[in-house]
Amino acid sequence: MDKFTFGGNIVWKPSKDYIERSNLKKFMDLHGIGSFDELMEKSTSEIAWFTETVLKFLDIKFQKPYSKVVDLSSGIQFPRWCVDGDLNIVYNCVEKWAENPDTRDNPAVIWEDEEGETRTLSYSELNDEVNRCANALGELGFKKGDAIGIYMPMTPEIVVALFAIAKIGAIILPLFSGYGPQAVAERLNDAGAKGLFTADGFFRRGKVVSLKDPADRAVAEVESIKHVIVLRRAENKIQMKPGRDIWWHDIVSRQSAEAKLEQTSAEDVLMIIYTSGTSGKPKGTVHTHCGFPVKSAQDMAFGTDVHEGDIIYWITDLGWMMGPWLIFGSTILGAACFLYDGAPDYPGPDRLWSMVEKHKINTLGVTPTLIRALIPFGEEPVKKHDLSSLRFFASTSEPWNPDPWMWLFDNVGERKRPIINYSGGTEISGGIVMGNPLLPLKPTAFSGACPGIDADVVDENCKPVRNKVGELIIRSPWIGMTRGFWKDDKRYLDTYWSRWENVWVHGDWAAIDDDGLWYILGRSDDTIKVAGKRVGPAEVESVLVGHPSVSEAAAIGVPHEVKGSEVVCFCVLNKSDINPDDLKEQLRSRVADEMGKPLKPKEIIFVSDLPKTRNGKIMRRVIKKAFLGEDFGDITSLANPESVEEIVKLRK
Repeated sequence: MDKFTFGGNIVWKPSKDYIERSNLKKFMDLHGIGSFDELMEKSTSEIAWFTETVLKFLDIKFQKPYSKVVDLSSGIQFPRWCVDGDLNIVYNCVEKWAENPDTRDNPAVIWEDEEGETRTLSYSELNDEVNRCANALGELGFKKGDAIGIYMPMTPEIVVALFAIAKIGAIILPLFSGYGPQAVAERLNDAGAKGLFTADGFFRRGKVVSLKDPADRAVAEVESIKHVIVLRRAENKIQMKPGRDIWWHDIVSRQSAEAKLEQTSAEDVLMIIYTSGTSGKPKGTVHTHCGFPVKSAQDMAFGTDVHEGDIIYWITDLGWMMGPWLIFGSTILGAACFLYDGAPDYPGPDRLWSMVEKHKINTLGVTPTLIRALIPFGEEPVKKHDLSSLRFFASTSEPWNPDPWMWLFDNVGERKRPIINYSGGTEISGGIVMGNPLLPLKPTAFSGACPGIDADVVDENCKPVRNKVGELIIRSPWIGMTRGFWKDDKRYLDTYWSRWENVWVHGDWAAIDDDGLWYILGRSDDTIKVAGKRVGPAEVESVLVGHPSVSEAAAIGVPHEVKGSEVVCFCVLNKSDINPDDLKEQLRSRVADEMGKPLKPKEIIFVSDLPKTRNGKIMRRVIKKAFLGEDFGDITSLANPESVEEIVKLRK
């Protein structure tokens, strides 16, 4: 890659208040560590020491103590953590706080819906509801090891369902509420799911969106599903299938508020989160009781400095990694997670800021896409609200541009609130790089790697580079690392460990500047991100090729001013009598129906052939560069270079 041109100066330096209050300084002081650089060196060279000290700092209680922090005998690709230990993370997230008279009445979940209704669950109330839901699952025959999907809007019940599944030792399967039936069915089938939580519908911009209908269409394709538990949310008319479908209020509400906590190994599977790759089916990243939640809480504590009693809101859906991250991280720390079920700019562009004021939110996680959408409304929607409770912004999902970053920092942050940039992934259980309360910030930058993450930026020979763009890698394991892909270790190894020996290659372009600040510059693979939502091109292509008129398809992401990227699809047709314009609209609607409206293609472009290598691999990167008018480089390896010229001509 070319030399990266860094712009801007340091715009935020931590005040004494930020430093002295920080969990990070407290952790460093406890262990006699004098600087962040010293912490990074020790945490990455002594991973067992660091992991154990984090477990103690977070006060993680085990049902049976572990004999060894980490076992690397199977290689760093497959570490075993908290060896021989038993741990059900629900105790640390819910029961521990509910048992303590000093914390039982503290808020655990604060919720607001689009219509303006609010609801709060204390830790004691959350514990009771989780127990009722766990007992309901037991009554329906669910048991340890069963995979249970959650396809719901962001209501308090989504937190209850998540913890109830974990409490009985079952496997949580979070699903994005905007997915269409094919995407849901594919994930449920891959996990062999036995059950599903869903809702009748939810509200977006004042209109009811049905959720039960796509859930029914998905479940019709999943033979393993035995029961569907349905939350009454929007009160829209739906069909209930006798013997399979049960209303939440009919089965959960009548259960006992006491339930057994299942004894689980620290390395028992807690959750499978599906993330899209560049080819093939979605990847089921496997996470355990001692993995994902611990990494979530560590990053939340050290990066966004969340303390017991704080309130954190991250704009997300449970189906994206940040949903479980928000719930696990906040509750391990004894904080409250805020959930909002609605559009963040409805009924007006000040809705987000009004919720910060009303609920006294301390940490607000946003996306660059959302901020770009709010900028045209100016400062007035911000200035009309008291945002004094807010200490930190946080951001993930896609790289920032400097202008919207500075708009947020200047106009909302008043140049005193840091934007904690955060980047990693579902496979990481959180961040590779992140800001923190101790280090200065430049626009769009990250302060450094997360403690315990042995990250670097390297060239094509795996040699470290500075002030130049390279591949983001990790050289040592960490406790949140995915335990592989569900029933597909080969794909896991091929995806992350195949390029260089014992080196995790994450698939991001990154850079480190002369001041030691980090930058993430986009994916080095073909994954498409639309408003922070990742989708593999193969998933979109499968929907297109399912149409009888389409023989081949390629999907790419092209830049969009607000959403970051939008989908453009290239299709090779069989002989078709359908009007081309009609067919394009059919295909766009087909993708929206099956994958969800956010992924509806901007354009469908018909071509006579797609650029391919001689072994038949479709070269999406070449397609994208040709379509955008960029240099597509050497195409001598293509079997059909004339196909690239066709795409170039289509632009003219």
